[in-house]
Amino acid sequence: MNKVLATADEAVAAIPDGASIMMGGFGLCGIPEHLIAALHRRGTRNLTIISNNAGIDDYGVGPLLKSRQVRKMISTYVGENKEFERQFLQKEIEVELVPQGTFSERMRAAGAGIGGFFTPTGAGTLIAEGKESRVIDGRTYILEAPLSADFAFIKAWKGDRVGNLVYRKTARNFNPMMATAARHTIAEVEELVDAGALEPDGIHTPGIFVKRLLQGQTYVKRIEKRTITNG
Repeated sequence: MNKVLATADEAVAAIPDGASIMMGGFGLCGIPEHLIAALHRRGTRNLTIISNNAGIDDYGVGPLLKSRQVRKMISTYVGENKEFERQFLQKEIEVELVPQGTFSERMRAAGAGIGGFFTPTGAGTLIAEGKESRVIDGRTYILEAPLSADFAFIKAWKGDRVGNLVYRKTARNFNPMMATAARHTIAEVEELVDAGALEPDGIHTPGIFVKRLLQGQTYVKRIEKRTITNG
């Protein structure tokens, strides 16, 4: 089966208003640049975006926030995005902040079919309000639910025509968990190869989790914070 689409615009054409979308990446590393840009062009609204953070004002999830296409963000922190911070403080957007490890594990649980898990992270804080708690070996744990979505936008280094994916270095962050946790996963890759060209033992996301994929023509790969050392 050839799962390859011609363009990112084609990939997002069927995404409805009100959809929930996971977006891979850590800061600006390993983000699905082309899929986000296509969604911005299309103008799809009332979205729930599940992403480690919201990028920066003019890149990553940032343009979607500026154009008011996002109704709710599920993230680990507000980060470097001033517009996200402004909307959050002015209560113009619904925000669910999740501890980073819990964020990752909730998606992994959804992909693995696990109904929930107990963690000590957040016990005794606002995070625990309304959640079941349990004392295990003298320590308080809270029950966290799995986190899934209608769609996942993920970014890989290489992919083949049946959807098998390989990530490169830091870009292998939240992308693998998100690929398993969404009902419909769309991947963009830097390099597209024929089925059978990838070393089986080196595949990070099996094609069974990927519905469609596309090859990005160019990647900006912005640096969120550039540090220079004088030596």
